[in-house]
Amino acid sequence: MTAANSLYTIGVDYGTQSGRAVLVNIRNGHEEAVHVMPYRHGVIDEFLPSSGMKLKPEWALQHPADYLEVLRTAVPAVIRTSGVDPSHIIGIGIDFTACTMLPVDQQFEPLCFKDDWKDRPHAWLKLWKHHAAQKEATAINELAQSRGEKWLSRYGGKLSSEWMLAKSLQILKEDPEVYREADLFVEAADWIVAQMTGELKRNSCTAGYKSNWHKADGYPSRDFLRQLDPAFEDLYESKLRGEVSPLGSRAGGLLPAMAEQMNLRPGIAVAVGNIDAHAAVPAVGVVSPGKMVMVMGTSTCHLLLAEEERAAQGICGVVEDGIIPGLFGYEAGQSAVGDIFAWFVDESVPAYVLTEAQEKGVTVHELLEQKASQLKPGESGLMALDWLNGNRSPLMDADLSGLMLGMTLATKPEEMYRALLEATAFGTRTIVEAFRNGGLEVNELYACGGLPNRNKLLMQIYADVNNMEITLSDTELSPAIGAAMFAAVVAGRETGGYSSIQEAAVHMARVKEETVRPIPENVDVYEDLYEQYRSLHDLFGKGANSVMKQLRRIRNK
Repeated sequence: MTAANSLYTIGVDYGTQSGRAVLVNIRNGHEEAVHVMPYRHGVIDEFLPSSGMKLKPEWALQHPADYLEVLRTAVPAVIRTSGVDPSHIIGIGIDFTACTMLPVDQQFEPLCFKDDWKDRPHAWLKLWKHHAAQKEATAINELAQSRGEKWLSRYGGKLSSEWMLAKSLQILKEDPEVYREADLFVEAADWIVAQMTGELKRNSCTAGYKSNWHKADGYPSRDFLRQLDPAFEDLYESKLRGEVSPLGSRAGGLLPAMAEQMNLRPGIAVAVGNIDAHAAVPAVGVVSPGKMVMVMGTSTCHLLLAEEERAAQGICGVVEDGIIPGLFGYEAGQSAVGDIFAWFVDESVPAYVLTEAQEKGVTVHELLEQKASQLKPGESGLMALDWLNGNRSPLMDADLSGLMLGMTLATKPEEMYRALLEATAFGTRTIVEAFRNGGLEVNELYACGGLPNRNKLLMQIYADVNNMEITLSDTELSPAIGAAMFAAVVAGRETGGYSSIQEAAVHMARVKEETVRPIPENVDVYEDLYEQYRSLHDLFGKGANSVMKQLRRIRNK
């Protein structure tokens, strides 16, 4: 191998259930080696690991030690597997689920590592899908609306319970001692980068989308925070203080101690952190406006680039330079997609389906996809709402829940499975329409992540429901590839890297030649079905006193 084609970067993708390190050839975007490491503690949503304390509904925590273990185990594993000389690795980048936040002390040590605090749930890291701060999110939204806060329109008129402001306020309200003890609240993306470099750099992506930072206007005012709670007034100057660094900038060099553990050269370039879905956008070659990227996994994130900032109702956020420098990045999303299909297979499939899958030597997902593919759109008479983990866009309401309508004694599992696939496609269409209603162009669809290559029926349904051709990523590792692309940019031309993410995309982005095109006769049926979905969507999602919320209220009592 010559020097011209033997340079690499590493992308580390921190997902919901596992972390994965990917060693990427920066000349062609090819992954030379991959190592996936399931988190030792998984998602902590029932009992606190330290004491066995039962957690309340809607809590979702993780153990920060699991993230360090990914660096110490997965990174050396890809170097070992590939046989690549570490001297040919010029940088490392990471992407992370967000908002995944943790309270730390002055040395960046998580409070949950400390004996005095490890039995306090609020001292632990709150995963992105921690929805127990909905009460605080509602209070934030009501106050912001009553005050006419300009920044609220950048987030579709409503902040999510998943984001930094609501989670921070929940800590203050429910455990003020933890709030006072914490020196900082940090995104996990920034925390893990700080472990590698010794410096905290808040990345502009999470700061903008999850903490309400704006490139020109900064953060929401002290006066607004004081009205929420007097002790909350200095949140941004104290708990969320720190330099905000743009994507594609260098966070620092890899510390010698971490380099030794990771089998890398000390001092190599470390990129500032990124959100997992957002990192995937350049990895499919999208660096210009009008192309929506669907990053599809346990949840789906919908990302769009534009040349201007618009207040589109129902989107999750718009951030200048938030995805690609020089453009405005728009985000929306569905808080459960793959999770819905997994729930159905794990919790709702009868024994005879499991037996049949076993006899045919396929997974239950594959069997249900085969059977569901034989059904025509509308044939089952079923309609579902895809809100089993709440609705992120366009309703921004974590208190909503799932629903399936039209079941009879003749309903089959594959019909229910197809209805759930269709529900997520309908949910995506509501998001596409929200963007368009906000004056933004959505001309092309791209799909990446774990789901598109595993479920052909799903992607055909998405093409039919949205009546749009879909370009597919040529890898399931798009977020990690994107993180590795940003690593090649921060490494710079002087070490053999690239001068911009646009240049990196020319060489490292990967999509399939074959696309998924809509089937005209299916499009016609789905137009009718979508109207029925919208009726259910508005009936259960927009009513102030919906049955879903009353059931949740009774459960929580």
